[in-house]
Amino acid sequence: MNYSLLPTRLSLAATSLLLTLGSAHAADLAGKSPAGVRYHGGDEIILQGFHWNVVRESPNNWYNTLRDMAPTIAADGFSAIWMPVPWRDFSSWSDGANSGGGEGYFWHDFNKNGRYGTDAQLKQAAAALNGAQVKVLYDAVPNHTNRGYPNKEINLPAGQGFWRNDCSDPGNYPNDCDDGDRFVGGDADLNTANPQVYGMFRDEFANLRSSYGAGGLRFDFVRGYAAERVDAWMTAAHDNAFCVGELWKAPGEYPSWDWRNTASWQQVIKDWSDRAKCPVFDFALKERMQNGSIADWKNGLNGNPDPRWREVAVTFVDNHDTGYSPGQNGGQHHWALRDELVRQAYAYILTSPGTPVVYWSHMYDWGQAPLIRQLIKIRRAAGVRADSAIEFHGGYSGLVATVRGTTQTLVIALGSNLNDPSLVSSGTFSPALNEDSGQLKIWMTGGGVDGGNGGLVSVNFRCENGITQPGDSIYAVGNLAQLGNWAPASAVRLADVSSYPAWKGSISLPAQQAVEWKCIVRSDASPTQVKSWQPGANNRVTSAEGATTLGRL
Repeated sequence: MNYSLLPTRLSLAATSLLLTLGSAHAADLAGKSPAGVRYHGGDEIILQGFHWNVVRESPNNWYNTLRDMAPTIAADGFSAIWMPVPWRDFSSWSDGANSGGGEGYFWHDFNKNGRYGTDAQLKQAAAALNGAQVKVLYDAVPNHTNRGYPNKEINLPAGQGFWRNDCSDPGNYPNDCDDGDRFVGGDADLNTANPQVYGMFRDEFANLRSSYGAGGLRFDFVRGYAAERVDAWMTAAHDNAFCVGELWKAPGEYPSWDWRNTASWQQVIKDWSDRAKCPVFDFALKERMQNGSIADWKNGLNGNPDPRWREVAVTFVDNHDTGYSPGQNGGQHHWALRDELVRQAYAYILTSPGTPVVYWSHMYDWGQAPLIRQLIKIRRAAGVRADSAIEFHGGYSGLVATVRGTTQTLVIALGSNLNDPSLVSSGTFSPALNEDSGQLKIWMTGGGVDGGNGGLVSVNFRCENGITQPGDSIYAVGNLAQLGNWAPASAVRLADVSSYPAWKGSISLPAQQAVEWKCIVRSDASPTQVKSWQPGANNRVTSAEGATTLGRL
């Protein structure tokens, strides 16, 4: 993939922009994961709100499109939108017949009057989206830039300038670079170790939060600056926001002495997430989708046995870089998924762990909206989250998996000969989806999407004094199927640790039920390994919308 050409894009009243993270939508699960990752509750479904050719197909008008589409985006089930880069980019190119540039990926300054629209239109779009309870996530490019930024030529000692010193030369790796890996082109890589560069981006991120309704950031090309730099920016500007980094690994990209030279995709991207405290795009899954069989999709970061790995995976089928786009040259299409796999790929990412991202063109240009809407309904009804448990089943063709959401269990069969979910999972299942001549099948407990969720209410659970060791979490287990029927392996993890050592979470339960439950300390990686049970009598509550129940370890 040639990431040296990167670009992108971004509309009633600016006074309604007094929005901060946590108020973006009413059902939001604000906060960090138990490991401190900024995944905002693990319940996001993200729409990538642009494609590569937007600045040519809808020049100077894209923000207005997003403003007008805000109610539709919300109604389709998206809780967040990945916006284009909001800053100016004067880059341009032409091959005689076609031209491009200005997509935002060659940073010039923080002026918001770009090729997606004006500053005022951007504020209108952000206000409309936030008003529709769709969290706004801005694309941020702190790595490569236009050389022509005024009065900022490289005239300082190596590694101290506005740009870092010739990191395109492998002989300089890593001594003369700033705090990230060298940029592919190297020539115009911003030196984020320079206090001036670091500070101006920190202040701009805070400005996006306070004046442009930002609920989070997508960090472009995080190979070009250190993960710790991202963590510092987020801590200073918007600590409880959602964030995600774009990191990929290819053979031979790291020196032989670097541990990443022989590491797996999963290991490399998880390492970045651990240091940045942000989720990361699941290029481990993308690589398997591109190069493996459907059965190999289980080897993505989102299929890892450890929930601490699954919860940081941001899954996708294609995006503005990897996939095709409407318009000139078909866009970037560096690593586009084969057409015959696209629907199965969406079925997988929207019903499995991780935080799924849907590409705008698949949703609104190329006719996949009916399937994607149904898959989103299934995900929401089952309560599938970033850290949900997943179990893969061998002995069948294709991919077969059981996913346990907070309210219901799914059995997924993609390109498979499995026709009876009871062969791989206990429970009473109803068909939730059967498409493409049986190549895309999903079953659900609880009567399916329409029948299974109608009588559910949200109950607030809280466990006090939940002191844990790394690798353990607090779970709620009880007498209903939604609470595991007293089986610790099927208990529900309470994901909100913003008031640690109190652990909190909302769980959907059948209405007007006599609920008995307890708090447990349980291993995340070994579901049957319970470290301790709450002492004394069971906690009791009658399930009703908004009811609160408390336990103490």
